[in-house]
Amino acid sequence: MQAAAVKKAAAVKKAAAVKKAASAKKVASEKKAASVKKAASGKKTASAKKAAPAKKAPAAKKVTVAPKKATARLEGAAPARTVVHPPSGESRTALVRRARRINRELAEVYPYAHPELDFTNPFQLVVATVLSAQTTDLRVNQTTPALFAKYPTPEDLAAANPEEVEEILRPCGFFRAKTKSVIGLSKALVADFGGEVPGRLEDLVKLPGVGRKTAFVVLGNAFGRPGITVDTHFQRLVRRWQWTAETDPDKIEAAVGALFPKSDWTDLSHHVIWHGRRICHARKPACGACPIAPLCPAYGEGETDPEKAAKLLKYEKGGFPGQRLNPPQAYLDAGGKPAPPLGAG
Repeated sequence: MQAAAVKKAAAVKKAAAVKKAASAKKVASEKKAASVKKAASGKKTASAKKAAPAKKAPAAKKVTVAPKKATARLEGAAPARTVVHPPSGESRTALVRRARRINRELAEVYPYAHPELDFTNPFQLVVATVLSAQTTDLRVNQTTPALFAKYPTPEDLAAANPEEVEEILRPCGFFRAKTKSVIGLSKALVADFGGEVPGRLEDLVKLPGVGRKTAFVVLGNAFGRPGITVDTHFQRLVRRWQWTAETDPDKIEAAVGALFPKSDWTDLSHHVIWHGRRICHARKPACGACPIAPLCPAYGEGETDPEKAAKLLKYEKGGFPGQRLNPPQAYLDAGGKPAPPLGAG
């Protein structure tokens, strides 16, 4: 009986050992299966990553750049380049500095800048300026020699036959309206100012056909009194340079005038207008030939290739005749050519 008990205990112990071994084997099998599954999953993920196309990096934003000195490009040099940042958020002080620097640069480019109307006295200048509305200074200069030869004084023009004046002024366009203006202002000069052109703004603007623009041309160039001439070129350029966003001529005059000393106003007008006529044109600005390109927020609106830009230059910059039949000597010394008289060539 004792032997049977021992035998039963041994059998129970053996069964427990077998059960424990089977359990351990099952656990090992499950671990191996999990390991294989994990490995397969990792391989699948790696394969998917490899198969997925690389995400395209965003294209770098194109930055507009301008030559440090655009004129150097025309001479074949390789200029240093500088990024032109639009002056958004530009402080008042920064704007004044940039505007004055542009004027200084233009003064170096156009040291001979002058009124592009031929005149020998204030009367001739006021008449020529009135006639220049909606036509070129060249056409006025080709027309006024005959007008002033026949009517040299306000008294002569005031007493003129309108039909004869109209015939002389026909090449200027709007000749009937212009005839009425020049005869009317001549009569006003004789009646109110003793036949003399007044040297005050408030008197000049009372004359028929004379507005602030014409008055400042006369004051600045016949009397040496500072004034800003806001013509179409001036308006276009100061907005391109972001000196002002105004569109009304009087507001442009006030905004730009506040950036400069009063003594600079007349020469500033010449510099800006000359640049607009020669390089910074309305439709095709010659950006690649512009000496102030690094200071211009609008760089790139026109032709930037220096060779193509050089072909867009006008008057003395392009080697062509200017607008005056009798230009100052300084202009001739700079390479400028006199314009031909009416009917020549």
